[in-house]
Amino acid sequence: MDATTVHGNKFFEYFFAFMVGDWFAFWPITICSVLTIAVVIERSLYYTRNKRDVTTFIQRLQRELERGNLEGAQSLSNQLGGVVGEVAEEGTRLIAVEKEDFSRAFDITVNIVSRKLEKYLSILGTIGATAPFLGLFGTVVGVIVTLQILGEAGGQTQEVVIGIAKALIATGYGLLVAIIAVIMNNYYNNTVRRFEEDFQLLKLLFLSFSTLVNHTPQGGSQPGYRR
Repeated sequence: MDATTVHGNKFFEYFFAFMVGDWFAFWPITICSVLTIAVVIERSLYYTRNKRDVTTFIQRLQRELERGNLEGAQSLSNQLGGVVGEVAEEGTRLIAVEKEDFSRAFDITVNIVSRKLEKYLSILGTIGATAPFLGLFGTVVGVIVTLQILGEAGGQTQEVVIGIAKALIATGYGLLVAIIAVIMNNYYNNTVRRFEEDFQLLKLLFLSFSTLVNHTPQGGSQPGYRR
């Protein structure tokens, strides 16, 4: 058996001792890790489903607005789908009904959609801030227990080693979960910011044409807003 295998076996032995002996730190950190994985999977799938080629869409939308074709702009937004299509569709509707305070009404729509984009991100932020302290708590308790073992007459060296190992594993475990949560939280916040930048581009586009487009849609009916 080589040294790597021995060290690996020792690590799992110490980790199991930490899991059983320091359950008060292990289980809260483990719950945080499960929540982190769940949020990462859910948000990754959500952002992937809503990813769109916004540059091409805005160019096509601009051409429809230049022609005053609100029904075409509405149809284009509907075909795009996702949160960008939802915001664009509502912007087209606001122009069609000649909304006086377009900017404020459009911002309300953006804020509603932004809540969907930011959903569950606060969980990652909380875990990133809390998990290290859970690990530190386990370390402090582990050190105290180890010192008690050292103070007892006839304390065995192996028990001291296991106690120190458990204390260090507690800190490492908490830091590992926190680092992953912080990295993913920052990444997703940047993703949300890019979506919001797309919304602002749409707002500028609609404001540019809000006083120029024909407010009477083709066919005599106003485009509806898909909820």
